[in-house]
Amino acid sequence: MKSFLKFTVSAIAGAVLLTAPAVAQAPAPPPELASIPVSLLVDIGSGQVLVQRRPDVPFLPASVTKVMTAFVAFEEIDAGRLPINRKFQVQPETSREWFAKGTTMYLTPNDRPTTKDLLHGIMTASANDAAIVLAQGYAGSVAKWTARMNAAAKSLGMSRSHYNTPNGWMDEGHTYVTASDLVKLADAMITRHPQLYREFSGRKHYFWRDVAMRSHDPTVGVVPGADGIKTGYTREAGYNFLGTAQRDGRRLVMVLAGSPTHVIRDKAARDLLEWGFSQWHARHLFEQGQTVIEARVQDGDARAVPLVANREVHATVPNGDANEPISLSVHYRGPLQAPLRKGQQVGELEIKVGSLAPGKIPLYAGRDIGKAGPLDRLLNGIINLFS
Repeated sequence: MKSFLKFTVSAIAGAVLLTAPAVAQAPAPPPELASIPVSLLVDIGSGQVLVQRRPDVPFLPASVTKVMTAFVAFEEIDAGRLPINRKFQVQPETSREWFAKGTTMYLTPNDRPTTKDLLHGIMTASANDAAIVLAQGYAGSVAKWTARMNAAAKSLGMSRSHYNTPNGWMDEGHTYVTASDLVKLADAMITRHPQLYREFSGRKHYFWRDVAMRSHDPTVGVVPGADGIKTGYTREAGYNFLGTAQRDGRRLVMVLAGSPTHVIRDKAARDLLEWGFSQWHARHLFEQGQTVIEARVQDGDARAVPLVANREVHATVPNGDANEPISLSVHYRGPLQAPLRKGQQVGELEIKVGSLAPGKIPLYAGRDIGKAGPLDRLLNGIINLFS
C-alpha cells in the first residue's frame, strides 16, 4: 500500500492553503541547444528538470565514462578500503598499450603513481592510462573493475547505462549511458563524497612530475560557481559534457551529448548554466536534515520516524511567476517496517510548481528505529487500541 501526504504551499510565508494550480510558463532555453542531440538541466535541490531533450536515449559517453571510475574510487576511499596515498605499479603491457594513446599521463613501468595522482589524472587531464592502472591495480583486471562500475550504476538506479571500459575508449558501443542516469551519478558523487569531489573535480591544472595536465572543462573559471565535472570526445560520440555549478544555494547539473563541435558544446554549456540561474529562482522549503514528515513505523521501538532530505530543498520557479502555487507530495510504502537505519532511503518528496513537470527528492530515515521488544509491542497495542 502506498501512503502519501499531499499539501500545497502558497506564496504567503507560513500559510498552508489548498489552491488550484496555475499555468507556469518555462522560459525559452538558449538557442545553442538546437544543434545538440541530447541535453538535460536539473536543479538537484528540487529535482526539477529545467531543460530536456532525449534524456533517456542511450549515447556513447567517451571520457565522461571516467566519472563512474572516479565515483567507484571515491566509494572505496571513503569506505576505508583504498588509501589515498597507495602507490600503484604500472604493468609493462599497460604502458605499451596506453602510452600516448589519446590523453594520458605517459605512465611507464618505472612510475609509482598514488591513488591521488591517478584520480587527478583521470578527472583533470582525462588520462586514459591512469584509469586503466587504477582499475587493474585495485580490482585485479579491467573486467573486475567494470563489474564494480556496473554494480554502482545499478545501486544508483542508472537503469539504462552499461560500462565495458574504465576510460571510455571506443569499444564498439558496449559502453553507453543516458543523460538522466548521468545526473543520478553526479548527484551521488557530490552528495555522498563532498570532500573528494572538491579535491578532484573542477581543477584546471594538475602537475604530474614536471608536466602540467590541463582540463578541457568549458565552465570552470568562466561561469561563477562552476566546479566540474567532465568532458568527453571521440569521433563516434561527438563532444559531450557532464557539468555542474552551485550558486546562491542552488546546484544545477547539466548533460550535453553528441555536439558536432567543441565550440558549440562549450558555448551551450556556459549559456545553459547562466540561463538556469538567471531565468529561474528558488523558493526555500526545507533545510538539510529538517523533518519533512513523520512516517508511521510498524513493529518498531518507536511508532514513527522523521523523514529528512540530505540536501537543502527548494522549489524552482520561473522568474515572473512569484505567486505560482507549489504542491508537495510525500510518497513512501507504508507503514514502514522496522528495523530502519538512519540514512536509509525510504521515500521521496515530489515538488510540483503549477503545471510544470514535478521534481523528486529522496527522503531518508532521520534516525535509527529498532525492532520492537515485548514491552514496545504491548504499549503499541494499547496505543493503537485507543487511537
